[in-house]
Parts: sequence; structure tokens; C-alpha cells
Amino acid sequence: MTAPGTTARPRPPARERRLPGDADMWVMILGDLFIFGCYFVTYMVFRAMSADEFTASQRHLDIDVGVVNTVVLLTSSLFAALAVLAVREGASRQAQRLLLATGACGVLFTLIKAYEWHAEISHGHTIHDEFYSFYFVLTGVHLVHLALGLLVLGVAGRELRNPRRRRPAIVEQCVLFWHMVDLLWVVIFALLYLMR
Repeated sequence: MTAPGTTARPRPPARERRLPGDADMWVMILGDLFIFGCYFVTYMVFRAMSADEFTASQRHLDIDVGVVNTVVLLTSSLFAALAVLAVREGASRQAQRLLLATGACGVLFTLIKAYEWHAEISHGHTIHDEFYSFYFVLTGVHLVHLALGLLVLGVAGRELRNPRRRRPAIVEQCVLFWHMVDLLWVVIFALLYLMR
């Protein structure tokens, strides 16, 4: 009810409630999560059978490097989420900058992981050790997904550069994939670095 002599302000339109992205992207993400879930279960089974050996090998991992990489990827997810919000508000240039920051975090993660791999290999930790065979496979497959994620972010950035093609749904789908990559790393970090 409005006071006499004043006009009622129009209400902003109600936001549509829906999952971001489309069904195809969700099928791909759920399929990837299932495959990684199988890797994780296999790792847990082998770890249970050789707990002492796995724990001894885990002690050689630099947990500080793992923490830094985790912070880098979580920061990238924040930038990616902010990019989606910017696209929804029509702030394409801001969204482009945020996606660029997301990609920069992904590149930084890759460089840190390459440094870590080099350090482990130079100390003689290779796939001949059961724990390290899991370590290199899990982190390697994750890096492949991260590289694909960088490519997907490039698609989103290209989408935003063309004024006729600025579709928030495409950016949402690309960011969904990126969030999956980050989520997978959090689980890998917990399994390989923290679980004793």
C-alpha cells in the first residue's frame, strides 16, 4: 500500500530459478565425476592394502605446495563465479577480465604442479612406487582436465568479445566445467596430501 500522492515502484522481475548450463554439460560433468570417483575408490582400496607404504611415500609430498595450489584454484573459482554474475548483469568487459584472471590462476596452478612433479622425480619418486603411480595418474589426468578447462575459458572469452554472441548460458557452461576441475582438485588434495 502506498501513501496518498506517491506512486508505487515497479517490482524488479523475479529471477528465473534453474540450474546453470544445459543438460549436456551436466551429463558430461556427472560422467567425469563418476570416472574420477572410480579412480578415488581404487586408490582407497590400494591404500587400505598397503597403508604403511602409502603413508611413508606421502610424507615426501610438500604439503605447502599442495595448499598453495588449492588456494590458487579456489581463487580461480571465485573469479569464475564473479564472471558469471558480471555477464548476467551485462558487464561484459568486467566478465572478460575475471575470466582472464581465472585462466591466469589455472596457468599458475600448472606451473606449480610442473615444479612439484620435477621435484618429486628428481628425488627418485616415480611410477615404480605404488603411491606415486596413483599420484602421477590422478594429478596428470586432473592436469589434462585443467588444460581442457583453460580451452573452455577461452571459448567463453571469445563469446564475450563478440557483441552479437554474448550469451550468458555459454559462459555459465564453461564456468561449470571449471568448477568441476576445482572440485576434483580439492578431493585429490585431500586424498593424496592430507589423508594418513
